[in-house]
Amino acid sequence: MMIKLSKIFLTVGLVSALAACGNGESASTSTSADTANNEWPEELALVQMPNENNPNAASMHTELREHLAKELGVEVKEYEGGSYAVGIEALASGNLDIMLASPMSYYQAKRVAGAELLVTPQIADYEYYTAFITKGDNEKINSMDDLKGKNFAFVNAASSSGYLYPKGSLVQEFDLDPDLVEQSGYFFENVTFSESQPNSVMGVVMGDFDAAAVAVGVLDMMVEAGSLKEDDFKIVGRTQNIPDASYIIREDLPEDFKTALRDAFLSFENEEYFEAVHNDPSARFVATEPDYYDPTIEMLEAINALEEEE
Repeated sequence: MMIKLSKIFLTVGLVSALAACGNGESASTSTSADTANNEWPEELALVQMPNENNPNAASMHTELREHLAKELGVEVKEYEGGSYAVGIEALASGNLDIMLASPMSYYQAKRVAGAELLVTPQIADYEYYTAFITKGDNEKINSMDDLKGKNFAFVNAASSSGYLYPKGSLVQEFDLDPDLVEQSGYFFENVTFSESQPNSVMGVVMGDFDAAAVAVGVLDMMVEAGSLKEDDFKIVGRTQNIPDASYIIREDLPEDFKTALRDAFLSFENEEYFEAVHNDPSARFVATEPDYYDPTIEMLEAINALEEEE
């Protein structure tokens, strides 16, 4: 599950809906007759991010929403949209309670809105990372050190697995200037942006690039599809694990409500949902530790990706 740090925009309907529920009874902490704790909200406003690779995902979110509503005894309002910036603003203003967030958006939401990590959808024993690859028979490149002075391909500046994570690994491992990594003649002889991960893979195989940064999941899929053989390439290094997107929650909600909400997520075991939304029926929600994103935040800081706007 690749994390996309680039922004996509919310519809006007979503912005209007969140604004309408803000400062009103639907987002307040007033009591409903059926709510056991009189400090719990009557409704929970949740935003899901669209998944272009899984057309069934949106309809399957209904299963999760209904499960949460049943377990909590409160109405769950679900909205689909995509701008992390708007979602963070809605969290800060109290118009939104929970949203799915990337590491960068969590960092911003924590700073601006005091957001907290809640749960993360994960597949047990599965590691997702970016591999530094070269052609299988390339005897001149056998380690990360051998990448210096070679022709290298990233995907594009909006790709987390194809650019941000590999750039961060290079900066941290070789103490590089993050503003010069893409400059030909600095660390690499030439730097190319291939615009897609398959393009990077085939560019290495065809000899257009000496090496490239490619998500391991892409390599697996291409091998499985028969468009790539395992001996066509070799991995000479890798990034840290790329964490999954996590659900984050407003900090000012009652603590017992947060606990109940986390438990409701953890008790959800609909395999059809996890197959459609997370590509694996064995995936499940797990409680997110407060330091889950710390290594990623450190990496993003190293490449100046978290510089605050003036």
